[in-house]
Amino acid sequence: MADVLAYKCPNCGAPINFDSTSQMMKCSSCGTEMDTAAFQAYDAALRQAEAPQDEVVWKDGDISLWKDDSISALMCKSCGGEIVVEKTTVATECPYCGNAAVAPKQVSDMLRPDFVIPFKLDKNAAKAALKKFYNGKPLLPKYFKDDERINKIIGVYVPFWLYDCDTANNAVYSATKTSSWTAGKTHYTKTDYYMVKRSGSMRFEKIPADGLEKMDDAVMDAIEPFDYKDLTDFSMAYLSGYLADKYDVTAEANQPRIDKRVRRSVETALRATVQGYSSVSTKALNVRMHNGQVHYALFPVWILNTHWGDELYSFVMNGQTGKLVGDLPIDKKKAGIIGGIVLVAVMAILVAVGFAASLSSGVMSAIVVVAAIGSLVTALTFIKVFSKKKHSKKMREQVSK
Repeated sequence: MADVLAYKCPNCGAPINFDSTSQMMKCSSCGTEMDTAAFQAYDAALRQAEAPQDEVVWKDGDISLWKDDSISALMCKSCGGEIVVEKTTVATECPYCGNAAVAPKQVSDMLRPDFVIPFKLDKNAAKAALKKFYNGKPLLPKYFKDDERINKIIGVYVPFWLYDCDTANNAVYSATKTSSWTAGKTHYTKTDYYMVKRSGSMRFEKIPADGLEKMDDAVMDAIEPFDYKDLTDFSMAYLSGYLADKYDVTAEANQPRIDKRVRRSVETALRATVQGYSSVSTKALNVRMHNGQVHYALFPVWILNTHWGDELYSFVMNGQTGKLVGDLPIDKKKAGIIGGIVLVAVMAILVAVGFAASLSSGVMSAIVVVAAIGSLVTALTFIKVFSKKKHSKKMREQVSK
């Protein structure tokens, strides 16, 4: 049995067929008419852009096993985190969950990084940034501001997979140009429809994706970007005084995330070239990736995780640029005291207002009432702000340097 070809209207998406009367392709839904040759060109471009995409094969760069007698591994018994250190380094706390149960582990099947971005901000800079981050937050528990706690901030080289690839891209857009005019008492609107095709190639180099399951992707994205001008060939010397984590998310597992980033970048770049129209909509996009290659790298991050109640609060800072993100709790005891003070103040204001109303002097009464109203507005504003914070267990803040 012969296959039945089904065509769709480029304007509304309804079926479009050849009309023998007009000798054109005509949509029975919206009335759009297209020359047959023009429609065939549109359909061919659409099918090309909608063609199945070949799955890119990502090749490992020069990644090899890490064999070095000067390194050892430590594993957290709580979260399973595994970090690489110099044999002379003593770690007493896991940088990811804050647990003190860190035990030695045999180094095995560990890949040697291709690249590293060295720390540019030392521990003193990280501590100063953390103190500034905590400053001006009266509801923050005192424990977080304690110098001994702040001093436990740890510099960690976080594993990243870096992806290179080339892309060949095709896109089809439906666009319109609208014009209007008035003749006599009649207003006219004319809409012209266009098929817009775009094609091109793009090269992507070192697209980053962290290799840690225990690190929130949103947090790592928040402290990006890292400046690749400092990217250099890996050397053990850069590890001195810092920890290095072993990846627990493979390069293969991160590939869907990279595919989405590449496709999103291509779509943005192609769409930016379609200008001068009243409206534009994407009909099809084909991104074919090839020449895929993966590199393994270590990027610098300052981390401090603090337990408070049943929650774990994180402070994470880019060790190269200083960009940071953090979660902050609210001290319920402090909140209760401040709330009580505000309540007493409001009651005192109400009493003052009642007293002012009973005064015989109209001027004095007006002064007291105005003062009372001003104080009441201030108190209510504080309550409103406090209420918003109280309803959020964590106050996540992001700061860019």
